[in-house]
Amino acid sequence: MKEAFDYIEMKIPAKPEYVGVIRLTLSGIASRMGFTYDAIDDLKVAVSEAITNAVQHAYRQKEGGEIVIGFALYENKLETMVADSGRSFDLEKIRREIGPYRSGDTEFLREGGLGLYLIESLMDEVKIHQHEGVTVFMTKFLEGEQVESDVETIST
Repeated sequence: MKEAFDYIEMKIPAKPEYVGVIRLTLSGIASRMGFTYDAIDDLKVAVSEAITNAVQHAYRQKEGGEIVIGFALYENKLETMVADSGRSFDLEKIRREIGPYRSGDTEFLREGGLGLYLIESLMDEVKIHQHEGVTVFMTKFLEGEQVESDVETIST
């Protein structure tokens, strides 16, 4: 049986001034889903890094590039996709095609890969798909945060 989810997609110009718009949207979505304040901060930083990478690198040669951001809201997790090709997501197709991240297999590692390192440390799952642009696929689980909070409470 397929897991039910809501899907929200936004398309923004590949300009730094629009990163804040996505951060606000993401904050509202994650808050509505019940994520903790710390988890929402992690989500905002990770998604901002992915968008900033696309803004800085994806459209160097072209003017007028776009970035597509997709949010898949499940009962227990939020999946966020950032694509620098500017095309709408076929979520199921991306899911079938995407593979695990392999060091050195994408241009996403420019400038030392600090953004990717940060994304991987803040999110529960990170996958990268490179085909006519780069799609970063990030997942944050609701329960994981709740379990960590409970463990901290018990251990203190």
